[in-house]
Amino acid sequence: MATYNKRGYKPKNKAEEIELDEQNSTTAEVFSTLDESASKTEEWVSQNQNYILGIIGVIAVAVLGYLAYNQFVLKPKEASADNEMYYPQQYFDQALNSTTERDSLFTLSLNGGEGKYGFLDIIKEYSGTKAANVASYSAGMAYLNMQNYQEAINHLEDFSSDDAILGALAKGGLGDAFAQLNQPEDALAYYEKAVAHSDNSFTAPKFLYKAGITALELNEDDKALEYFQKIKDDYASSDEARTIDVFIGKSQKQ
Repeated sequence: MATYNKRGYKPKNKAEEIELDEQNSTTAEVFSTLDESASKTEEWVSQNQNYILGIIGVIAVAVLGYLAYNQFVLKPKEASADNEMYYPQQYFDQALNSTTERDSLFTLSLNGGEGKYGFLDIIKEYSGTKAANVASYSAGMAYLNMQNYQEAINHLEDFSSDDAILGALAKGGLGDAFAQLNQPEDALAYYEKAVAHSDNSFTAPKFLYKAGITALELNEDDKALEYFQKIKDDYASSDEARTIDVFIGKSQKQ
């Protein structure tokens, strides 16, 4: 058994003396190995000093370049894009509330007018900005309302957001577009993605309902029942819940 050796400790017998010698020898070997490794490391660093400094310089330049880009390019670009969004967004909002000039107002929101950008211009000219991302959503929804379903899909697929409402509405909009193109499997998949994106009481019952209806069309009765029952259990105060018992009955009878 190894012993703890205090300074000035003298072995009591030959066995302890041998053990102490072995410990000292092992310790010496460890320090020798460490010294050798340190020497090799210092030698490698010395030989590759220019290379190391070059890498550090490249990293420093990249970091400074990134910071400069954000400060002097991206931020002004974001601010300009945000200003440009005001004009088409006005027409988009007016179109949603109009009963007679919807298509013309949606067209103005997409293409702009009077020297002002529309959503499509912002997507092209301000690519990579948050405003361009939102413009993709708005353009997709405009095309969806104008029954141009393929263009709606193209733009909504370009939109991405963690926002509980917008993210779910975009996925649900894709579901609506595919449903209108008579592609119910794709429609159901996007309705399910919309539900999975957020369980808020505004979008979740809306797309659970659409998912259930689409599942019925695909003869996926068990899945339809699951969605309808979830509306009844979790969103009893929603508009969709008012007639949900009828659809629960339909999914059970088929």
